[in-house]
Amino acid sequence: MTSLDQFIDDLLLHGRAYFDREEALSAVELKQASLTAAISRLVKRHRLANPRHGFYLILRAEDQATGAPDPVRWIDPLMKHQGIDYRISLLRAAAFHGSSHQAAMVFQVVVPKQLRDFEIGRHRLQFLYQSPMVFAKLNQPDFLRQMKSDAGFAQVAGVELTLLDCARYFHKASGMNGVAQIVKDIGAKAKPPVLAQAAADYENSSVRRLGYLLELAGHVRQANALEPFVKKAKTAVPLDPSVKPLIESLSESHEKNAKWKLVINESVEIDF
Repeated sequence: MTSLDQFIDDLLLHGRAYFDREEALSAVELKQASLTAAISRLVKRHRLANPRHGFYLILRAEDQATGAPDPVRWIDPLMKHQGIDYRISLLRAAAFHGSSHQAAMVFQVVVPKQLRDFEIGRHRLQFLYQSPMVFAKLNQPDFLRQMKSDAGFAQVAGVELTLLDCARYFHKASGMNGVAQIVKDIGAKAKPPVLAQAAADYENSSVRRLGYLLELAGHVRQANALEPFVKKAKTAVPLDPSVKPLIESLSESHEKNAKWKLVINESVEIDF
């Protein structure tokens, strides 16, 4: 008869630090209620962590200080358990591609379904929704990369999707100045044809903001790839829509960038 502890130890011996309830029920000769009680005891002893219902992480000694392993080690099996495609993006993806200015305090994942954010140990996971139709077009091998950990691989946005996601969800990427710094750090790595191809499925205003920031950072080839999108824009929009003028009439005094059809209502600072 295999105990829950033996089942867990065997998984670790084979390089796996996670399991789901169905696996445990098949391997351990315990009924549902008894298994639930046994798992609860191990969670209280910090041997297991439970990021989502029915999915468990096995905590090794080095994981117990932070309450859970780095999410890159278990985000892929978790999302497969939930039956949801995904990509790591924004700050963590930017750091992966070489942006050292942003400390990724949150692990951000783009998904085609509304999911609740959650914290586990010292880790905070944030899920950003993208419509299923657009997500299906973009979450393809040509636009993705693989992030390696000692537990395997996880899907991460390529440079082009990282830039576009940051421009689209700028309020989750340390604001417009944070996005500008990411653009400066990794924009030169973006392939112009790939960037233009992916941009076709993003909001036009987000693409124009990214084009402006790329040009500001000196990444001319990448900015030029996005310039054709300006022709589709009918009106100018604020560079930073989150900034509201104290007096409405003051909004008309902001500089206007005709090339990108943007109202420059926020000064952008970049560390060179």
